[in-house]
Amino acid sequence: MTTKKISIIICCYNEEANIPVIVTNIHQQMQHLPYIYEIIVVNDGSTDKSLAILEDLCKDDKLLFYVNFSRNFGHQNALKAGLDFATGDAIISMDADMQHPPELIPSLIQKWEEGFDVVYTRRKDDKSLSKRKRKSSALFYRFLNTVSDIELEAGTADFRLLDRQVANIIINIKGQNLFFRGIVSWVGFKQYALDYYPGKRHSGESKYTLKKMVGLAVQGITSFSVKPLYIALYIGFTIALLSLLFIPYAIFSLYYNQPVSGWTSLIVTIGFLGGLQLFILGIIGLYIGKIFTQTKQYPTYIVKSTNLNNS
Repeated sequence: MTTKKISIIICCYNEEANIPVIVTNIHQQMQHLPYIYEIIVVNDGSTDKSLAILEDLCKDDKLLFYVNFSRNFGHQNALKAGLDFATGDAIISMDADMQHPPELIPSLIQKWEEGFDVVYTRRKDDKSLSKRKRKSSALFYRFLNTVSDIELEAGTADFRLLDRQVANIIINIKGQNLFFRGIVSWVGFKQYALDYYPGKRHSGESKYTLKKMVGLAVQGITSFSVKPLYIALYIGFTIALLSLLFIPYAIFSLYYNQPVSGWTSLIVTIGFLGGLQLFILGIIGLYIGKIFTQTKQYPTYIVKSTNLNNS
């Protein structure tokens, strides 16, 4: 048997019915492979029975470990914790809901053995999803690639394998509001994409609401680009030039002593410019806010309990 070790990270939030299923399926995939392995489940402040189920499973499963947060810190921070605690030569991250099929694990490892440092997955279009969901997902990647300095392929998610060298670099990246899809693209190395069809969610509902998707997009854009600031600058400059067109009209009105009219258009113009200024200030505020949170140097997560120290 090879001495290489594979770490498999599972991020979960209120997945009490899915945890036993995903753990069992991973064991089924790994038991036929010649690797030492560990499964680390990061419980991101679940309010259901996820922690109790994990503690019970770990009593009889010496390859299963858990990291329990003090509260919900978010999926990206759960991924960071998984990387911090993993000890494998390669690290695979996946979700607990079975939409990231464990059957793909051997293929991820195979490509890693062929010499690829990062093996990421691309979700193929699932016709069972609603048209609105598919369109919003495509729009997310298109918008992100347009206004940021990174290039993400449509369908990429946080189901991937990282070589230990790549993982160590990512672990040492300090900062709040991490965006791992962008970080993995940014670090480079030899990468390979595996296409897959997502599995059916075993139980429960998706935790990625539209609000969270928008928040993730904003996080990705502001973490890897200052393009929004340049866009705000160009918009302001363009409007300033257009406003010069009013000067001849004002002089003409003054010369002929014409009364000022067009109250409606004046109010609309003021409202538009005021809204635009607030929008631009909001963009600037996002970047200042990220600087503010970074200077506080708060930890990205807090571990309340874990069984890893006892292993």
